[in-house]
Amino acid sequence: MRFVSYFILKQIPMNDYKLSGNAFEPHATRLYENTNVINVSPTGRSISAAAGTLLYLGFARRKGIVPNLMRMGGLYLLYRGLSGNCPLTAMLQNEDTKEHIPSVNIRTSFVVNAPRKLVYDTWRDLERLPKFLKHIDKIKVVDEMHSHWVLKTPGKIPSVEWDAEIIEQIDGRELSWRSLAGSTIETAGKINFADTLNGTELIILITYRPPAGYIGSTIAKLFNNSLKIMVENDLLRFKAYIENKAMSETEIKV
Repeated sequence: MRFVSYFILKQIPMNDYKLSGNAFEPHATRLYENTNVINVSPTGRSISAAAGTLLYLGFARRKGIVPNLMRMGGLYLLYRGLSGNCPLTAMLQNEDTKEHIPSVNIRTSFVVNAPRKLVYDTWRDLERLPKFLKHIDKIKVVDEMHSHWVLKTPGKIPSVEWDAEIIEQIDGRELSWRSLAGSTIETAGKINFADTLNGTELIILITYRPPAGYIGSTIAKLFNNSLKIMVENDLLRFKAYIENKAMSETEIKV
């Protein structure tokens, strides 16, 4: 990209910059919480996958209540083996001992050569965000504070959708949002906008916690890496977009 040379990512330590309040409250569904936990050992996963396959195939052509239950049990064991997650075990675990799939955390700051109001207003126009945020397929605004988001997923992974709400906004200065309770993905973000000699500084934190249990732990890790790269590239694209827009508006005024 031609603008990489003047785009400097400044990584911000998590303990130095946090979302105001508890951005992940309220939580997603109980099913989500328990399927986002990796709690099956490698050996247990192998045994579960093998047993699940045998159980399902052994009763595949039989009819009746018992064969149906056996097939369901086989599918559960297959899921347990492929994903590394056992929801039943997770329900009994202490919350402090649960090992969730790591979140995707993008923490950065950069300066955009454009007026603060223009930068803020462009980001606040949610339905136009997919124009430069290519990891987002589309956003539908429901009302002033609520919207519906569709994430663009890599490869053949199904798309992920959620409803979000603005939890804090200070016109031209700050914008914070999070997914609503019951979403199949937990996400939150915060952007601070500040005047600088060269334009506007953005301090950004965007966090995603994908639904690992639904797609399997191995795929989830690949998904996490791909998503992080996509978001970082989108921030580069946003900088170029807003600077070109600012330049165009300046030329029109002149």
